[in-house]
Amino acid sequence: MDEGGLEQLREQLQDFAAGMFAGLKRVDQRETGVRYLRGLMLDGSRKSMQPMAARLGVDHQQLQQFLTSSTWDVAGVRRRAAKAAVQVVEPRVWVVDDTGFAKDGPASPCVARQYSGTLGKVGNCQIAVSVHAATDAASAVLDWRLFVPESWDETCVPDENGKVANTHARRLRRQPVTLDEAGKKKPHVRKQVPREDQIAQILRRRTASKIPDTERYRPKWLMALEMIDELAGWGLHPPLLTADAGYGQVAEFRQGLTDRGINYIVATTSTTTAQPGHAQPAAAAYAGVGKYPAPRYPHPARSIKDIALEHGSDQTTLVHWRERLPAAGDGDRRTGTLSGHFFALRIRPAGRTVREGLPPPADGVLPDCWLLVQWPPGDDEPSDYWLSDLPADTSLTDLVQLAKSRWRIEHDYRELKTCLGLDHFEGRSWIGWHRHVTLTATAQLFLTQLRLADPKAAGQP
Repeated sequence: MDEGGLEQLREQLQDFAAGMFAGLKRVDQRETGVRYLRGLMLDGSRKSMQPMAARLGVDHQQLQQFLTSSTWDVAGVRRRAAKAAVQVVEPRVWVVDDTGFAKDGPASPCVARQYSGTLGKVGNCQIAVSVHAATDAASAVLDWRLFVPESWDETCVPDENGKVANTHARRLRRQPVTLDEAGKKKPHVRKQVPREDQIAQILRRRTASKIPDTERYRPKWLMALEMIDELAGWGLHPPLLTADAGYGQVAEFRQGLTDRGINYIVATTSTTTAQPGHAQPAAAAYAGVGKYPAPRYPHPARSIKDIALEHGSDQTTLVHWRERLPAAGDGDRRTGTLSGHFFALRIRPAGRTVREGLPPPADGVLPDCWLLVQWPPGDDEPSDYWLSDLPADTSLTDLVQLAKSRWRIEHDYRELKTCLGLDHFEGRSWIGWHRHVTLTATAQLFLTQLRLADPKAAGQP
């Protein structure tokens, strides 16, 4: 928004910021916090510190010091913003997702060549995992974490026996290979760096970015559970949680939600294995010695794709899940509804993690849940799959609407990046990154609160 529009909101912004920065003891910190929010919301192609400072008419070192070396508690601001977001949005679901931040060089904290859904490929980037509160009318970020790749954790460097100290790390190959045109393995030419030099390089990078020693590589789904636990410590609990297949296909993640008493509807991949909902384990024959064998299912678990194909595309029902958003220039004109063809089955997800999560006594009965399938007419197979532990009497329409509720956070990322400079941070410190994204999400929450109170209020983007 322009300076005039922001000036009209001065009192509202001051009142909002007073609540967000109430825990900051120093007056100059609170004033700089408000100034930073103003800089994020003002028009401008770049929201890094120097361009923002120029628009605000202040020394950029003031903003830099506020982000990187000042002593204010970013977790306290994030806590107050999360509590306010839940009150403002009144979410129907919480959404777990991640987004990428493309980078040109190697100095930004936790930057590495890794796959990013934002880029749609492997690229030099940072990855952030986030938790959002969402309804069809609004959404807001509740928590952030910067993903630590293996290349930023010295406990992931294999020793002389090829073992790594980090229990979450993948085993790194000592001699990576590729395939030639004939399909034969051939050595992949790569300069081998001695282990001591790898560790020294990682430690230098971690020290330069001031990454806390407690921050180590772990999978993104585990980071999401950690954030859910942190939010629970703040008295916030999801009404329902949804996530894409990168999280939903992980049985440990689903089990972690179950252990926390959180209902979910998560996307998954077609290769997820399960037993049909009606299947029951049968007693195995006793060999006459040793312990009696545990009951087992008479048939091996199958992929949910096979189960869906067996059910058949002729079992789908047309379901409308929400109004289509008007295109730019259409105003408030209705543009129809989004719809698709779905069916839902009761199944029993299988796998070692599921079995280990069964409560005693272990009678071998796998818990049943919903398999929701989207199958476009004319296609040879389904396009999308979801798993949900919602009650067995949940309607197909409710399942579809909840499964599709993730769409709203794409608006979050778009607004945060294109309007508020989420990915414009150019600093090289861990705390600076977390402070910037926290303040960016706080600025978005202010705009969301303004939009919900008065959709036509002045000064909105």
